[in-house]
Amino acid sequence: MSVRPRLLYVTDLTYQARGRRYCDEDIFLSGRLRADFDVALCHPRDATALMESFDAVVVRNSGPVIHYQEEYAAFRARALERGVRVHNQLTGKADMVGKQYLLDLSAEGYPVIPTAGSAEDLGRLPRAEAYVVKPRSGADSIGLRVVDRAGLESMAAGEDLAEVLVQPRIDFRYEVSFYFVDRAFQYALYAPRPERRWELEPYAPTAEDLAFAQRFVDWNAMDHGIQRVDACRAPDGGLLLVELEDLNPYLSLDLVAPAVRDAFVTAMTESLHRLLAGVPSSAGAPART
Repeated sequence: MSVRPRLLYVTDLTYQARGRRYCDEDIFLSGRLRADFDVALCHPRDATALMESFDAVVVRNSGPVIHYQEEYAAFRARALERGVRVHNQLTGKADMVGKQYLLDLSAEGYPVIPTAGSAEDLGRLPRAEAYVVKPRSGADSIGLRVVDRAGLESMAAGEDLAEVLVQPRIDFRYEVSFYFVDRAFQYALYAPRPERRWELEPYAPTAEDLAFAQRFVDWNAMDHGIQRVDACRAPDGGLLLVELEDLNPYLSLDLVAPAVRDAFVTAMTESLHRLLAGVPSSAGAPART
């Protein structure tokens, strides 16, 4: 009798998100993965104690880390120390380790919403009617606030910006998300009405759109895992990065066609087999268009 790989699937089935049911997605995905693996679900606070009894750990809809920062830090440290296989791979440089990457990418010339991380940088931001202040360790808009120009000048005069980033509020046409398994594109969704961020519809990306998203995924250089590239269509028609989610991106799988959903499950399953075998993502299937 062959022994199947054992997966510890980390999720918070009780997490409440505005306009979305994260638990449904994880019930679906964990059920489909049972075709190839033995799967056990656990809460993120329990992952450190349980992970070494499994062949790999899958971190999915585990909620904002800000709610269990100490436990997550302990999980990362223990997994890296013991060489635990984690999907998403813990080498991610984006939301997995905070929002510093927005400053880094901007400094490297990537198309990112202009971002300031110090009082000296605030004066370099484009003039706007309002500015968004977001915690460097935030998620799901937790702690986000909006200030006007006077508020921005007040921040420049004395507020400590060590824990926050500041961006001009962009009058964008719409937001669009590109979903990848390892470094291979899977599908895209967009919100045609900016005031309804989570009313998503299928989006047919152009070659230029895909090149935009692929550039960020390649920068992140994560062999094993799921990434979501969130962007906005600026008034000039170009795309600007809003967020590179490489920790536990919600996938909105209920909004894609069954064939696309099935293909995503296949890609994720193959990714996990590569992780378990120690095979890099370059050996996987090519991106779909």
